[in-house]
Amino acid sequence: MKRYKIAVLDDYQDVARSFADWTPVEEYADVKVFSDHLHNQGDVINRLLPFDIVCVMRERTPLSAELLESLPNLKLIISTGHRNASIATEAAAKLGIEVVNTGYMAHGALELTWALLLAIAKHIPQENANFKTGGWQQQVGNDLKGKTLGILGLGNLGSKVAEVANVFKMHVIAWSQNLTPEKAEAAGVKYVDKETLFKESDYLTVQMVLSERSKGIVGAEDLERMKPTAYLINTSRGPLVDEHALIKVLTEKKIAGAAVDVFDKEPLDADHPFRTLPNVLATPHIGFVTQDTYQVFFSDMVKSLLERLSDAERQK
Repeated sequence: MKRYKIAVLDDYQDVARSFADWTPVEEYADVKVFSDHLHNQGDVINRLLPFDIVCVMRERTPLSAELLESLPNLKLIISTGHRNASIATEAAAKLGIEVVNTGYMAHGALELTWALLLAIAKHIPQENANFKTGGWQQQVGNDLKGKTLGILGLGNLGSKVAEVANVFKMHVIAWSQNLTPEKAEAAGVKYVDKETLFKESDYLTVQMVLSERSKGIVGAEDLERMKPTAYLINTSRGPLVDEHALIKVLTEKKIAGAAVDVFDKEPLDADHPFRTLPNVLATPHIGFVTQDTYQVFFSDMVKSLLERLSDAERQK
């Protein structure tokens, strides 16, 4: 019986085996879990050459057409989440590589959006650090009630962000390319144009799907329109925001601060300005990194593997 070779990539916390029982899979295959990340495509190709199946965590390792063409043994890709824009699916289909997605739980990103917004508004990281060193009340927190929350993208997640904002009795405005006044009203939100969104928001949260159309949708001119007391929150995707422009307005203190969970390059370089700017609250893309979500990811991954491996053995 052939022993299949399976690679599980970018398991940063080394937890894939703790969220699912891989023992049944290992009856058919040798499973290798990688907890490190490779940026260089050549290095990724060399690592994956022996493997028949690759399991990937969302967009952590892009699987380009060039990369897939360099992996003659690859027959199956399993990706966590409902979509993975970094997989060249058309190329995979032409090469006879099946691409399967797992289930997903969307509440983690919503919860983190509000965790970051509240933390940066109330200066929680600074006050906690001060408290741990013996200090007491050094800053004055900002309010949410009566303030304006701007939502860039009022889709499924953006609408849920708006629901929470209404609980805080915030004034909620929104804009996106496809948003209409009628859709905004149905979500309990006021529709505004893009310029007004950036000018009037006290807190502006980015809640869009990354695509060629939306890449860089928050540009330098948009950021320059924001109030000097305003905060930007991005828990969607890094490339939605012009990173260099954001660093510039933060460095020049043209806005009060930013809370970000996503970046152009991940993992973020050790010397990146986001790691040291005092008006940045940053987390390492943890919006979907939750107990419940990982349970779905890895359980579905194992289930898909077993279905296909057992079928392959029966067809022999």
